[in-house]
Amino acid sequence: MRSVASVGEIPAATWDALANPPGQPCNPLVSHAFFAAVESSGSAIDKTGWAGSHLVMESGGQITGIAPCYIKSHSQGEYVFDHSFADAYQRAGGRYYPKLQCSVPFSPVTGPRLFAATAEARNQLLHGMQALTRETKASSAHVTFLPEQDWQSAPEAWLKRQDIQFHWFNNGYGSYADFLATLSSSKRKNLRKEREAVVARGITFDMLTGDDIKPRHWDHFFAFYMDTGQRKWGRPYLTRAFFTLIHESMRQHILLVMAKRDGKIIAGALNFIGGDRLFGRNWGCSEDHPFLHFETCYYRAIDFAIEHKLAVVEAGAQGEHKLARGYMPVKTYSLHHFAHPGLARAVAEYLEQERRAIDAGQEELAEHAPFRKVERDT
Repeated sequence: MRSVASVGEIPAATWDALANPPGQPCNPLVSHAFFAAVESSGSAIDKTGWAGSHLVMESGGQITGIAPCYIKSHSQGEYVFDHSFADAYQRAGGRYYPKLQCSVPFSPVTGPRLFAATAEARNQLLHGMQALTRETKASSAHVTFLPEQDWQSAPEAWLKRQDIQFHWFNNGYGSYADFLATLSSSKRKNLRKEREAVVARGITFDMLTGDDIKPRHWDHFFAFYMDTGQRKWGRPYLTRAFFTLIHESMRQHILLVMAKRDGKIIAGALNFIGGDRLFGRNWGCSEDHPFLHFETCYYRAIDFAIEHKLAVVEAGAQGEHKLARGYMPVKTYSLHHFAHPGLARAVAEYLEQERRAIDAGQEELAEHAPFRKVERDT
């Protein structure tokens, strides 16, 4: 195996054939175009703490496996939080950074992380990551938001972690009214009230995909994104060039929801359209109105999924408030390998307790689902 510093060193056709193999629903966030955009735009580069070190497995002169990896000097933009591990290790005299991160930068979206045709080959990539951890003198290696089957079959050297996200599931609805009919009476009234409140403010929406998206839309959206990022974490991750690049290479896979009031664009939400699901990513606004966030990010996504017969809407990381809007708790999965045996033992004990808490938490959240009881029992 070898590592390369840039996705540009791997042919796009080879990358995409392994990341999105024929016969499987397309996940645009693992495409060569997406990784090229975050790297070429200066969003995920060495200067920002994302030094490319993509693992490449070869046989007979052909690339047979890829793991998109970065040498990280921090834990930002990952959404599986290991700051407590870093703090504990550094208090004990260890050096947590650099670490090796296998992920889609800035994207808490489940999908392939070990691009190979068989479970055996995917585990070989995990062994290769262990070797790369040693070679780079990294403290640890992390694979985040990978599919459950790869998580289950991982070698023993990898510790298993879980978390909760909220996804909306399309049970063959023909309309939003069909979905509402599955909710309890009180929840149904609340959702109607929230949507009507937005309409009452004179707010309208454009659902833009493909060539309907124009550069001026990205100018507005980037301003919203910067405002949200600066308020939440101080420094937004994505550059303006990133949005230009995904427009050029991926706009057929993008849904941009733009809210307008009095003819002025006041909010927007960026989604990526997959083969069977919609991936909600970023949002922002220039005006604050009751329920505008819910309408722009959650309800409009549901409308689009129903119209286009998509099975799932993934609404991003965290947010128990999504439960009341029909988004159900589902588990996400990550793997972690630590070079220091003592750190590995301590984290293993912590994760065992955390997994039990996640199991209990998912059950408790599901009990508060907004659906009528007959719907929950079917």
